[in-house]
Amino acid sequence: MSDSTTAKKIFDVNLLKRILHIARPYRKKMYLSLFLSVFLAILAPLRPWLIQFTIHSGVSNHEDAFFLHGPGMFIVEITLFQIALLFIETALRFVFTVTTSSLGQHVVKDLRMSTFQKILSLNLRQFDRTPIGTLTTRTVNDIESVNDIFSDGLIPIIADLLAIVSVVVYMCMIDWKLALICLSPFPFMLLSTYVFKESVNKSFTQVRNAVAKLNGFVQEHLSGMNIIQAFTAEEREQKKFSEINKEHRDANIKAIFAYSVFFPLVELFSAFSIGLLVWWAASEASLTDPAFNATIAGRVTSFILCLNLLFRPLRVIADKFNVLQMGMIASERVFKVLDNSDTVSISNHQQEAIKTPGFQGKITYKNVGFSYGAKPILNNISFSLEAGKTLAIVGQTGSGKSTLVSLLNRLYQHDSGEILIDDKDITTMDLHALRRQIAVVLQDVFLFSGSIMENITLRDKEIDPEKVMDAAKRIGLHDYIMKLPGGYDYAVLERGASLSSGQRQMISFVRAILYNPSILILDEATSSVDTETEQLLQLALEKLVKGRTTLVIAHRLSTIRKADEILYLKDGQILEMGTHEELMGKQSAYYQLFIRQFGAEGLSLPKG
Repeated sequence: MSDSTTAKKIFDVNLLKRILHIARPYRKKMYLSLFLSVFLAILAPLRPWLIQFTIHSGVSNHEDAFFLHGPGMFIVEITLFQIALLFIETALRFVFTVTTSSLGQHVVKDLRMSTFQKILSLNLRQFDRTPIGTLTTRTVNDIESVNDIFSDGLIPIIADLLAIVSVVVYMCMIDWKLALICLSPFPFMLLSTYVFKESVNKSFTQVRNAVAKLNGFVQEHLSGMNIIQAFTAEEREQKKFSEINKEHRDANIKAIFAYSVFFPLVELFSAFSIGLLVWWAASEASLTDPAFNATIAGRVTSFILCLNLLFRPLRVIADKFNVLQMGMIASERVFKVLDNSDTVSISNHQQEAIKTPGFQGKITYKNVGFSYGAKPILNNISFSLEAGKTLAIVGQTGSGKSTLVSLLNRLYQHDSGEILIDDKDITTMDLHALRRQIAVVLQDVFLFSGSIMENITLRDKEIDPEKVMDAAKRIGLHDYIMKLPGGYDYAVLERGASLSSGQRQMISFVRAILYNPSILILDEATSSVDTETEQLLQLALEKLVKGRTTLVIAHRLSTIRKADEILYLKDGQILEMGTHEELMGKQSAYYQLFIRQFGAEGLSLPKG
């Protein structure tokens, strides 16, 4: 949905109800905020009235004045009372601000947790379709705008409107004719406020779009900096960034222009109202009754204070409406993420799954189909692999090899057919228990910022460091890790930038063996390392594979020849399956692929 459409949803009742529902656990804070809004609105005209009363009774020595200790002492006493009232009002406003801000931050915390939890459960194809920068903006920037609904939007607007109504009612009660004279510029002020709100809202929408573009552009280009520099594309990308940055600048300048026009207008209307008040006072001052002149003085002073109390919230209320509007738009975007139904379902069969200490490892695919949208990737895939055996999956790029193995641990959800482990449908298993029994070692290892120990355990504090070291020793990688500065405490930069390909693979191997999986998925994990590291990792790989059912996306001749079964995929379909010798004997599709990749000399090499 475009911003132009969503901008009209400021008073979407259903959306507002949903936002308020999130704040339900903190309703005491909300009720306190609303109570303070009403109470402060009642207090708003009290000080102007006290000023009027002081001038009328104290300064004029009016005969109706009530003096306990004489007029002089009366002035002191009522002044002290006003100072006390000022401190009380200031303290209440402090509590109001802290309460509304605290309410917003609590809602933001809960909403951000729910959003991130939802993102964690999304089907991986959602990340294939949605830019990472978009989800980042939803989780950080947009949710922060939801905080503004409470801290700077809805409740503060209610408080300001109540204060305006309270002051206007007070002015009308004191002198409704004078109130009408003073408030005659008010309709023009309201019209200016509305025009300003619409203008700034349009500018803010453009600013938010420009910020989203900037975030996405910078994030993408920081990740791909090696490509930019390798192909000397710095100047072109700088030019593109300059265009996006210019959009951001122009949108902000439009908003600044609107503020530059609106705020002087507020001062102009305020001065005009005070001018009308002074004109009225001057015309009434011709009366000779001193007591009546004192009454005029008190009323004029009171009305001047009231006008300040009126124009002060009006100066910012348009801004607050824009904050509320932006918060509503942002919340709608966040709710779209929360309402995304494309998730990997987690079965309720958790108790059954937990009771199973591990799988035997038999894998069966029955008529499995999968597609990205309308494009089919896998068609009617059927095969069976006995426990403890190794299956090499070969085929050209785009044939569906990675998708085939990603379905096994439900990183993607197959559209049709069945996938069985030990003759049990994987969709009936608890997702976490299923994935605990399947380890994945990819060619391109992803590492997080933190230590090597944290990357191996994935910050699972229940895993004993000694257990990690034992796992590394079992596959012969402990000494290799200890050679790094700090050993297991060596700091890994983002995406593992401080480590070589071999070192990253080493961590992924230890991570895989640590959980003692029944099934292992490999994407030719040693194909991009130097010869010495490859020999070390090959020895570790042999120990890792031993006794486990293994699916290998194979690129190397040695891996293919060692496999118990070979599955040849083409365009999402199985063309052939069998042992290396069986498929070579057919001299069909697999034979042709083998010759193209490894040449005729590969035929003479012994198995293993």
